[in-house]
Amino acid sequence: MTISALLTGFVVGAAISFAIIFFRQRAMQQTLHQREEKARQLIKAAEEKTAQMTGEIELRHKAALLKIEEETKYKYQSVEEELAKQKSRMDKREEQLDRKFDQLDQREREHDRQRKQLEEMNQAIVSRKAQHDALVQQVQARLEEVAGMTEEVARAQLMSRFEDDARNASARMFKLLETEAKENADRKAREIIATSIQRLAGEFVSEQTVSVVALPSEEMKGRIIGREGRNIRALETATGCDLIIDDTPEAVVISGFNPVRRQVARLALEELIGDGRIHPARIESVVKKATQTIQNEIKEAGEKAVFEVGLTDVHPEIIKLLGTLKFRTSYTQNVLSHSVEVAFLCGAMAEELGLNGGIARRCGLLHDIGKAVDHEVQGSHAVIGGQLAKKYREKPIVVNAIWSHHFDIEPNSVYGPLANAADALSAARPGARRENVETYLKRLEQLEEIATSFNGVEKAFAIQAGREVRVIVQYDKVNDEGSMMLARDIANRVENEMTYPGQIKVTVIREMRTTHIAN
Repeated sequence: MTISALLTGFVVGAAISFAIIFFRQRAMQQTLHQREEKARQLIKAAEEKTAQMTGEIELRHKAALLKIEEETKYKYQSVEEELAKQKSRMDKREEQLDRKFDQLDQREREHDRQRKQLEEMNQAIVSRKAQHDALVQQVQARLEEVAGMTEEVARAQLMSRFEDDARNASARMFKLLETEAKENADRKAREIIATSIQRLAGEFVSEQTVSVVALPSEEMKGRIIGREGRNIRALETATGCDLIIDDTPEAVVISGFNPVRRQVARLALEELIGDGRIHPARIESVVKKATQTIQNEIKEAGEKAVFEVGLTDVHPEIIKLLGTLKFRTSYTQNVLSHSVEVAFLCGAMAEELGLNGGIARRCGLLHDIGKAVDHEVQGSHAVIGGQLAKKYREKPIVVNAIWSHHFDIEPNSVYGPLANAADALSAARPGARRENVETYLKRLEQLEEIATSFNGVEKAFAIQAGREVRVIVQYDKVNDEGSMMLARDIANRVENEMTYPGQIKVTVIREMRTTHIAN
């Protein structure tokens, strides 16, 4: 290829390149011109739209102003109407106030007129009172002259007579009221006691602690004693009781101050006799078993008593002490049965009086709790029982009732006297306490001997199983006052010289009999 050809090709390529560039620039200028034209059109449309929106906003603003103007005008009219109404009411009130002021003025004038009338009447009354006082002084002077005594002396005599009459009348009224109160109180007390006794169905035969164990044969005595007395010593050491084996046929007597130990000894001895194996090792085992049995029996007896009476929240130690009373007797009356009976009587009387029956039954059940340990602790069973109840956190009212049921201290509530009354009822009812015939006859003889030992006594009779003694006195040797003193002296001597359950009533009879025979 020649140089000219190369140059020609180069020129042609350059021309073509310039042509392409030219056409591209022209096309770009046309495109730019079109875009500018379109932009001017958009700007024009936006300006027209803005003008349109501005007009609409102005129209809305004018409409809102018109609406606000109308609302303001309506409110203004409403306010004007309300002000007009208030002005009308104020005008009416002013008229009413004016009328009231006029009425007040009239009343004030009327009051002034009445005040003047009252002053005039008061002056007239003062004048008449002065005249009356003068007349009274003249009459009083005349009366003093006629009676021969001054006003003070007459007044003193009159007051003295009035005081005497009032004192006599009040004494008669007081005696009448006292008599009626005593009659009503006695009648009410009898009704309450009778109702309480009727509501209680107690047993007439009480349990008694047995201290005699029957033997199947006389041979058993030797087995109980054992070789060189080792069996009986083991029994006495394990139980803390004395075994008395004498000439009594087929019987062994158990002696001990503690009723629970005596019961353990009795139970253990009965089991040993029934089993036939009697030796020290066996004795210890049987006594231990009997002790546990008695403890369980004590607990069951206490729980049964508490459940029967209907109490709750009773301390376990108190339940145990109650169960121990099952093996205690008082004048052959079982103490636990007696306590349950007293609880029922106490509760019944309390309910009749409108008191708390639960507290009364609690006081009655626990009133003899001190007897469970009185053979171990010095002091009255009432005091010991109160200390035990206080120790196991019984209520103060219950503690005081237990402590005061024999009046060792003064009761601070009615529950102490209630417990005392129920205790006396339980002990005094027929069949509650038994004694042998010999002791019973001796007590009756002693009662009659004490009564007949006084001067002027003709006869004496013990009646009602020794709970009453009737004393017949000689009419010419003992007067009415002397019979009262005699009854008191006999009662005091009976209290000091005799031992008896319950109470003994002393009745002195003084009468005169005149006899004449008609033929």
